[in-house]
Amino acid sequence: MAEDFEIDTGDLERRMDGAMTSLKAEFASLRTGRASASMLEPVMVDAYGQKTPINQVGTVNVPEPRMVTINVWDKGLVGKVEKAIRESGLGINPQLNGTIIMLPIPELNEERRKELTKVASQYAEHARVAVRNVRRDGMDQIKKAKADGMSEDDQKFWETSVQELTDQYIKHVDEALETKQAEIMQV
Repeated sequence: MAEDFEIDTGDLERRMDGAMTSLKAEFASLRTGRASASMLEPVMVDAYGQKTPINQVGTVNVPEPRMVTINVWDKGLVGKVEKAIRESGLGINPQLNGTIIMLPIPELNEERRKELTKVASQYAEHARVAVRNVRRDGMDQIKKAKADGMSEDDQKFWETSVQELTDQYIKHVDEALETKQAEIMQV
């Protein structure tokens, strides 16, 4: 009597969701000419002997559309926070005012917009690779089940299911990229 083999597509879907969540966080860190506290999320400060996110060494505010301020809690870290922002590649020139660091967000020129769309494309490609790696793991599970006695019909069914799931997530990645690139190029 043949066994029924189940492939855990819920696990595969959860892992693909993780790739999408990561992509959205990376997209949020790309600035689009408008000030946003999330644009500082990837910036790490060398504080207290370890790399620390900016929001753990000070309060990040967006008082106006083209300004981000950071109120650094420890006076001794102001220079380190400023240095981390300068070296982050965000293209922002911090201005000091005591323990407050002001980040005026300049208008994006056409060249910088194109650079940002390329960065967004790289982020999307990383997400596609992550989704394909999850697909590969799913296909490996199917091969193992086939070796354990799964029927060919079941194998085809599960391979089709995993491929459809992959195609769906790749489409989501492409749509997110298209939206982000349009947002970046909008003047």
